[in-house]
Amino acid sequence: MTTPTGTDVFLAILADLSREMPPRERYTRLVDGVRRHFPCDAVALLRLKDQQLRPLAVNGLSDDTLGRRFEVDEHPRLARILMSREPVRFPADSELPDPYDGLVDNLDGDIHVHDCLGVALYLDDTPWGVLTLDAMRPGVFDHLDPAELRTFLRLAEATIKIANLIDSLQARAQREQLIARTMVAEQTRLELIGRSVPMDSLRAEIDRVASSDLTVLITGETGVGKELVARRIHGHSSRHDQPLVYVNCAALPENLVESELFGHARGAFSNAVGDRAGKFELANGGTLFLDEIGELPLDAQPKLLRALQSGEIQRVGSDAYHQLDVRIIAATNRDLKKAVAAGRFRADLYHRLSVYPIEVPPLRERGRDILILAGYFLEQNRRRFGLPGLRLSADAQAALTAYPWPGNVRELEHLISRSVLRVRPPGEDAVNRVLTLHKADLGLPSDTLGETPAMAPTPLAAGSPTPTAAEGLTLREATDRFQADTVRRALSANDGNQAATARALGLDRGNFSRLLKRLGIKP
Repeated sequence: MTTPTGTDVFLAILADLSREMPPRERYTRLVDGVRRHFPCDAVALLRLKDQQLRPLAVNGLSDDTLGRRFEVDEHPRLARILMSREPVRFPADSELPDPYDGLVDNLDGDIHVHDCLGVALYLDDTPWGVLTLDAMRPGVFDHLDPAELRTFLRLAEATIKIANLIDSLQARAQREQLIARTMVAEQTRLELIGRSVPMDSLRAEIDRVASSDLTVLITGETGVGKELVARRIHGHSSRHDQPLVYVNCAALPENLVESELFGHARGAFSNAVGDRAGKFELANGGTLFLDEIGELPLDAQPKLLRALQSGEIQRVGSDAYHQLDVRIIAATNRDLKKAVAAGRFRADLYHRLSVYPIEVPPLRERGRDILILAGYFLEQNRRRFGLPGLRLSADAQAALTAYPWPGNVRELEHLISRSVLRVRPPGEDAVNRVLTLHKADLGLPSDTLGETPAMAPTPLAAGSPTPTAAEGLTLREATDRFQADTVRRALSANDGNQAATARALGLDRGNFSRLLKRLGIKP
């Protein structure tokens, strides 16, 4: 039996990559093939975008690596690789910080990458990104065959070209429009981080409705990112170069709702010293985002309905009508159907707003996206505090993926920021080593309540109905019950102090107050 040569392996991988598959899977198979063939512990493929290197596929690095964004100016090794047309090798004793220190999979403690090799990837003489190989043992790459490395470099560039070609054939026009819009509006740079099936479905829904002028109703629990979805819809629409005007309906004073939305004429009321345009007029030609629409007072809803139906608004205290061209996107964490049934929200306004409903999935349904988002927030905090590196231990990763995240992505973001502050030592120690976040550093809210976080309920005996089914509860009703129980225990643990309870649950005070109101809890 003959041993496969480098050429044989190359041809086998090339044959595998030549089959039709999504670009993401093609990149994953490429890094898997590189790691199988070369003696290394980790491989990463990163794409250059907006002076950041963004991981597209990794093998041997922790999942949270995919959520990180490596600023080229802050990582001298990556910058050196990107600027060279030849492979760049870093010796084990190199003083340049390694961006992957502490990120090699299944290794805990302050273990650093010892041998590092990287190659820049170019498409049509334009830098596209980098491919990196890392090993834990020094000298691993001493006997690497340069010819084989160049062969795999060509394979990587060919793979990227194939992926780009497939991508362009599927959505060339849309991608070109997106690139142009990215140059015009800052908000289109906002990312929807995640690779789970629910997030892929969400992106598809956004892309489908963005090109139309349909009114969109975004629903989802608090902290899932409804505003980010609204901004992405606007940024991908034909109105991208026109204003996106934000209105928090929950923050509008009840006696000034009409003035804020539709404007007022001079003398309309005691403090109206001049004419003032409302949010509708400011959004003319663009998009009006009505956040927390479920909190809009019932008395103000008829006038909003008329504006949506006719496209006309009338300033308070004025007889003149203004014809406007405004797209409406609304968002709420309430169940508006129940609000309609309870008489708290107009049925005709609900149907006018929910022309195209989009539900943003809660974080607990997004699987490994939790770690990708954690990596994204870790990298933000690393740059904010000037740290050489931040990583999650195995027990921290397990705790994050097991916790149900009632506050969703916002809760995760705040938790990571607090945890980094806890592990960041005073003085100079923080700038000399990679800091590791352990489970104990996370301070998960359920820990303070004496609970063990869990994604799944305690296993039931065979044939036993679940509590939800046995009690005749829907999933949303069961979720509300869980949230109510959690909030009551948190209030008890904090002696009824609402501000302290909101902090313990990872919520801001305003959202916590609305949550109490929605759940019918009176402290």
